[in-house]
Amino acid sequence: MKILTFILLTFFSATDIIAQPYIIDARVKPPEFRSFHLKMGGSNYLGESFSANNYYMSINENPAIPVTGEFHFTRYPNCFWDEAIKKIKAGGISILATYVFWNLHEEQEGKWDWTEDRNLRKFIELCKYNNVKVILRIGPYGHGEIRNGGLPDWLLGKKLSIRSNDPVYLTFVDRLFQQISKQVEGLLFRDGGPVFAIQLENEYQHSASPWGLTYPGQPHDWTASKQDKRMTQQGVGVAQETNPYAALGNQHMSVLKSLAEKNGLIVPLYTATGWGNAAIIENESIPVTAAYPYPNWAPASLSNFYLYTNLQKFPDYAPVRYKSEDYPYFAAEIGGGMMIRYTRRPTVPAQSLEALINRFLGSGANGLGYYMYHGGSTPVGKKFFLSDEPFGYPKISYDFQAPLSEYGKPAESFNCLKVLHFFLNSFGDRLAPMQVVLPHNSEQIKAEEVSVLRYSMRVKNNSGFIFMNNFQDHIVRKDITGIKFKIKFEDKEIAFPEKSEFTLVKDESAIFPVNLNLGSVKLNYATAQLLTSGNDSKGDYFVFFNPAGISPEFSFPIEKGMVIKGRNCQIEKNTDRWLVSLSSSDTGEIEIFQNSQKTRFLIIDKSTALKSWLIDAKKGKRLLFSEAFVISDQNSVQFFSRGNNLIEFKLYPADEVIPIANIGQVARISKKNELFTRFQIEVPSQSVNIPFHHLDNKMAIDISQRLPEGVNDLICRVNYIGDTGQCFMAGELVADHFYNGIPWEIGLKRFMNNPISKEMVFNFRPMYKTAEFLQDLNLEQIPEFDKNGQFLEISTPDFFPEYKVIISLKQE
Repeated sequence: MKILTFILLTFFSATDIIAQPYIIDARVKPPEFRSFHLKMGGSNYLGESFSANNYYMSINENPAIPVTGEFHFTRYPNCFWDEAIKKIKAGGISILATYVFWNLHEEQEGKWDWTEDRNLRKFIELCKYNNVKVILRIGPYGHGEIRNGGLPDWLLGKKLSIRSNDPVYLTFVDRLFQQISKQVEGLLFRDGGPVFAIQLENEYQHSASPWGLTYPGQPHDWTASKQDKRMTQQGVGVAQETNPYAALGNQHMSVLKSLAEKNGLIVPLYTATGWGNAAIIENESIPVTAAYPYPNWAPASLSNFYLYTNLQKFPDYAPVRYKSEDYPYFAAEIGGGMMIRYTRRPTVPAQSLEALINRFLGSGANGLGYYMYHGGSTPVGKKFFLSDEPFGYPKISYDFQAPLSEYGKPAESFNCLKVLHFFLNSFGDRLAPMQVVLPHNSEQIKAEEVSVLRYSMRVKNNSGFIFMNNFQDHIVRKDITGIKFKIKFEDKEIAFPEKSEFTLVKDESAIFPVNLNLGSVKLNYATAQLLTSGNDSKGDYFVFFNPAGISPEFSFPIEKGMVIKGRNCQIEKNTDRWLVSLSSSDTGEIEIFQNSQKTRFLIIDKSTALKSWLIDAKKGKRLLFSEAFVISDQNSVQFFSRGNNLIEFKLYPADEVIPIANIGQVARISKKNELFTRFQIEVPSQSVNIPFHHLDNKMAIDISQRLPEGVNDLICRVNYIGDTGQCFMAGELVADHFYNGIPWEIGLKRFMNNPISKEMVFNFRPMYKTAEFLQDLNLEQIPEFDKNGQFLEISTPDFFPEYKVIISLKQE
């Protein structure tokens, strides 16, 4: 019998015999929340407050997981700042981070420029108007792929030691902080303004930029103090050695904070980049962390950023200089994309970001931030290009493959991240105090393993969320089949799903609630992911979506007087539970009646969730679904539609509203008793006829015409395969691009109606067979080179109108 059993176990895999559940023991001791050691926090006359303990941050005394998006106002035309801020906010971002690059404001010593695209005050006022909080990164050193990391060239000619406690250097820093303080006077948090946090320095005693005044072939001269240059590295990474001048670094950070406070730059929270043994201000600043799985400064390799861990105990880019368990884990510089340089052009897939955020949340992160979230264009200085030229970055483009592009257009990653931000905005207060519980074998899981399930859980008071991701950078994962869980709580066990196992397909991620109270309803589990919540005159509602390929299943414990009904659902009941299930492609609604209260669960598929938007309405938040990009305030909803003059949208909960549009016609297309109220807007179609012509390796397009009514922008896709593309107007470089397989698209509205030039001239260079960046292209993107080892193909450009329509929603 033993021999037969051995033979059978050898012949069949364990999953062939019976699917064994993944077990999580959630019977854990609650964490100790401490704040007495942290000298931070504050409130203002509006009753708003920010504070932090060792585990999470609180906004207005409620636990929160803030989401920050980086946007550099000096890299974007000021006439479009308001639109950009609204787009960032539409993505679920609640906080905006921005640099004050010293050399953009004092390029020439003593000549300050706070005008036009450098108008910090105007930008912060727009953030206040749009109810977006701000983290101001005041330097003096910033990095940000700006020339000298933001330090003015003229500092190199001074008798001083930069980024040190040199008195002469600190005199100039003091003057910089004084200037910044004047610009934000009355706009700090204590005055009711949006600036609630300030970052001091950047990657101090970790990283630096090369001085821009250099010669071809010359080794980099780092923008670091003399004693730190030996320890300085090019980008974010692990510090292999302990800096013998660490104490001086900590002291310098404290001096910078004192100078900021001396000049009135006083806020509830100060932050400092703390990865790779960088300096912070102990107990007076929140050390923020980073994650760049696709760096341009290091060889392509598998990262551990998709493996769950306890980040508060084991921070990324460790070792760190501080006691990590004394601070909340704020992953404030997650690579929302990646900048490309001439020799390295990595691309960042959208699924990688979704999985990355899932991993961070499942590993205990209680703050998220993207660098970058919105791309831009680096301005040209009076004497130099202000990009970080020694590193070989584009002269102008700072697109960064960000969720919102250099011209404010959404990338695929925008919607992937948006659904996670909506979740955090609704349920971050629940998640923030929850602690990480990892499977027993978590430390044995390796990045190169392609068929092992990666999962974790966060738990508090016998309730929590399970996190799974099936993505890994620089390798192809396999579908994980036969998944089911057994969760051990103090008072019971929950095994799910009840009907059958599920599959987590490659590149997919998921967050499932377990033993969670949602309003007045207790949920045993759901194999669907929470998107958002709300309420109306009919009661509370919760919105879920099912990850690709997973059929939603909901289990509710039996309670006295409880009745469940549903649309497009199968409902079962026994003595212990109600079980509601849907197919993976169905849209359905569960209605739960109990104690005269009604609670609704809307279930949609993931493709629909990616088209979701939260809009402001007089009765509170509403959920809108549309292929178009949507921004809103309490007075209007704006739709931006690329190339399609027919815009459809639907509202949940269904309501009797009358949309009134500023242009075109609006028709209601839904019938009575539908889950959604559906509409179609038709705006006048606009044909695009842009004259262009080719000449050898050049192309010219005529941009003399005006944008027609109803068109917000005209997008030009520059179709070429080569090395680089450069765009000139009146002989001045205004845009550039390094070919990396991603289409080069330019928003033309900022260039049209230019009084100096009515034409854009493009210059292209051929790709070379020996180019180092070919390692970053897919094989199908590498062309067949000619006998000289070169390739250049310039095709007809494409043009797409971006329609814009504004509607108001009025009750019938």
